[in-house]
Amino acid sequence: MTETVPGWLSPGELESARSRMPILYVDAVPVRVDDTGVVTHVGLLLRIGSDGTVSRALVSGRVLYQERVRDALMRHLEKDLGPVALPRVPTSPQPFTVAEYFPAPGVTPYHDPRQHAVSLAYVVPVAGDCRPRQDALDLVWFTPQEAASPQVLQEMTGGQDVLLKQALAHVGCLP
Repeated sequence: MTETVPGWLSPGELESARSRMPILYVDAVPVRVDDTGVVTHVGLLLRIGSDGTVSRALVSGRVLYQERVRDALMRHLEKDLGPVALPRVPTSPQPFTVAEYFPAPGVTPYHDPRQHAVSLAYVVPVAGDCRPRQDALDLVWFTPQEAASPQVLQEMTGGQDVLLKQALAHVGCLP
């Protein structure tokens, strides 16, 4: 079935595009901050993969044709965290890094067997009530120290553990 929403590709069109060119994504690390702007907690989703494995994940998704990066961030944050998460995405967001996912493992720390993807990665403070939606089973808030622990990082796949450590370093919270 072909999607009728502008900017969406049919499954066949998406597969064809993924085999020919990099696809633009956004990754978001949702955080809670105190009154001084210091990160106190990091939100990680609990997801079931297509192969049935359970893993921790960041908010992530494609940027649609003619969609602003800021709008894509807002759309994916709402999709994964719920409509009252109240993310504070700046008017002109700047990524803390660019992650390049390859279908062949080992090219970079990031791996996506489906495609070559380039992802702009952001740390996004959220102030509202977060309730996981879509394919997320749960959202767990960790202190930065807990999030950086080997136990939590080993539950992440595709290099998102590396991305999480980069985010924590970017906000000065890597223990």
